[in-house]
This record gives sequence, structure tokens and C-alpha cells, in this order.
Amino acid sequence: MLSRLSRLSRFGPGPWLLSSQQLRFVSQSKPAGTAAVTELHLPDKEGHGEVSPYLKNPDYHGFSSDPVEDAWNMKVGFFLGVSVALVIGGTFIHYLPDHGKRQWARREAERLITQREKDGLPLMTENYYDTEKIVLPSTGL
Repeated sequence: MLSRLSRLSRFGPGPWLLSSQQLRFVSQSKPAGTAAVTELHLPDKEGHGEVSPYLKNPDYHGFSSDPVEDAWNMKVGFFLGVSVALVIGGTFIHYLPDHGKRQWARREAERLITQREKDGLPLMTENYYDTEKIVLPSTGL
């Protein structure tokens, strides 16, 4: 319980501080004489210290450590990824076959309409099926 309350104390004062239990806070600071982060030395030029690519090239795009090659690869990648993919992809999708036969159905309907108008027939009759060809069941069981 005591350790839980001491962890909650870092979030600021609260009702748990009003309890009658005594809390003990332990200092987390380093003893005197230790090196602070600001006193660390940068790696030597001839050493194997890792240097961020952003320090060498502020416009680093993540393609190469060489700035010229990095910019070139970025431009080629975006050209191929955006321009070519959109143009070729859009063309491919446009020329896909008509799987739902929607275009064929429209052309066939237009052909039938023009033929019925030429023959002088109504576009649609009141009976979809020919009533003479429909066989009805007999009324007797």
C-alpha cells in the first residue's frame, strides 16, 4: 500500500496525501561527482561513432546516405510510385472487361427499342410473358 501511494505522489497532491500514513520519498538524483549528460564528449572523427543522417543531410529522405543519390532516388521513387502507378493503374482499370454485362445490356436494350419503333410496336406490352404459352394447373385436385 505504501509503495502504491508513493508512486501516486508524482502525479500531484490528491486525497491519498491526506491519509494518516507516513510516506517516505527517496531521492533519485545522482550523487555529486558523476558526469551529467551535457558533459559527454562527442565521438572522435576517426572513431566508429554513429552519426545521424539528418546531421549530414538535413533534407534526408531515407533512400541513401549520399545527399545527391538520396534526392535522386526520392524523385524517381515518387515519379514511379505516383505518376506511373496512377496513369497505368487508371488505364488498366478503365479497360477491364465488363464483368456485370452492364454495357452489353444497355446496347441490347437500345437495339430492341429502335427495332420495336421501326416495326411500329409498343416498347413494352402489358403482359411480360405470352399468355397463350402459359400453362395453368387445373382447378380440380
